Amino acid sequence: MTRDQRYRWLFKPLAFAACLVPLAWAIAGVLVASGVSLPALIPVPALGADPVRRVLGIFGKTALNLLLVTLSITPLRQLSGNAHLLRFRRMLGLFAFFYALLHLAVYLLFQSFSWPEIVRDITRRPYITIGFTALLLLVPLAVTSTNGMMRRLKKRWQTLHRLIYPIAILGVWHYWWQIKRDIRQPLLYASLLALLLGWRLWKHWMDRSRRSSPSDLT
Repeated sequence: MTRDQRYRWLFKPLAFAACLVPLAWAIAGVLVASGVSLPALIPVPALGADPVRRVLGIFGKTALNLLLVTLSITPLRQLSGNAHLLRFRRMLGLFAFFYALLHLAVYLLFQSFSWPEIVRDITRRPYITIGFTALLLLVPLAVTSTNGMMRRLKKRWQTLHRLIYPIAILGVWHYWWQIKRDIRQPLLYASLLALLLGWRLWKHWMDRSRRSSPSDLT
């Protein structure tokens, strides 16, 4: 099996399965909380007294994790020289969108689909406004993620998909503002995002400096 085949038929399916683990974990927790017995070998999260809020957190944090993992693909490829890593970027980005949608769906359930209350929440609670904005910005990225849209949009595709940077900032901001006391985890996310964005700024500056410097004489 060649390296290309290993990534296509082994590593990528494994990554796909790993991305489904949080969903399976949350479903198992909901089933147990509903009184369904599962085999003892299946790890089940303790959803506590408020399972809807717990599942809301699982999906939201998974979406944020996958956003940051997606952003880490380019630095890892540049550091390792392994172009095969780019195979994972689109899949991880779409899974981030998928979990953000699940996060929204559970939030709507948490609000009992009371649309006046939902609108009031979005407009009056800043962290919800920010999270909802991040989700809306993810929509055009998901819609244009196909090869056909890449060919159709050409250079505009890359410009559009740079929205991933403000989306990630809004996602971390959304998480930070809803934490009232212990900000260690939001701080970790913010630090990792700063590192990923800082790497890109540094690479951009280095590339510009290299292009503007005179060629070495031989």
